[in-house]
Amino acid sequence: MGRTSVEKCYRSSSDLAVHRRSHSGEKPFECTVCSKRFTTSGDLMRHSRIHTGEKPYKCHVCDKAFSQAGTLNTHMRVHTGVKPHKCSLCDKAFSRSEHLNKHMRVHTGKKPYKCSLCDKSFSDSSSLQRHKRLVHSNSRPYECPYCGMLFNIHSQLKCHVRIHTDAKRYSCRHCSDCFTWPDQLKTHLLKSHNEVT
Repeated sequence: MGRTSVEKCYRSSSDLAVHRRSHSGEKPFECTVCSKRFTTSGDLMRHSRIHTGEKPYKCHVCDKAFSQAGTLNTHMRVHTGVKPHKCSLCDKAFSRSEHLNKHMRVHTGKKPYKCSLCDKSFSDSSSLQRHKRLVHSNSRPYECPYCGMLFNIHSQLKCHVRIHTDAKRYSCRHCSDCFTWPDQLKTHLLKSHNEVT
């Protein structure tokens, strides 16, 4: 029996079978942990690393490790500064496509993430989660290691800890003075160096 012209594009009948699944939607490979299904055994194998914690792809710059080669490639843009995803409406560019998609909502005003407890909507899921923790939750999972005070978002705890550590992260570019808070630096720049920021 002669082979069709489509089959000639594939090295083997198994490659053709995999290609046909892309049209049929068949997913014969099932994860034994979460029952998610996949078109190829390779896709299942890559997925299984989520459950095993295996991260064979290591960044040679910062030693971070990833379960997928594509995730490592995307991560490398942190080090190279490559930003291939450009906004068509302004001059901003992004290293990841999802960051561009999120940015586009600035132009469209789209807020697809709706709070289930009130009528507020947000342009990204992290803002919605933050809103729920701040407004609708009594949960305060972030505890100060110095005084035990509890906070419902991590950034509040980080800010609070400076009171105990006297961390002065904001330094003056004109002199050696350092400050705990950005407003202190602004006041200093205005009074001591006549600089408005």
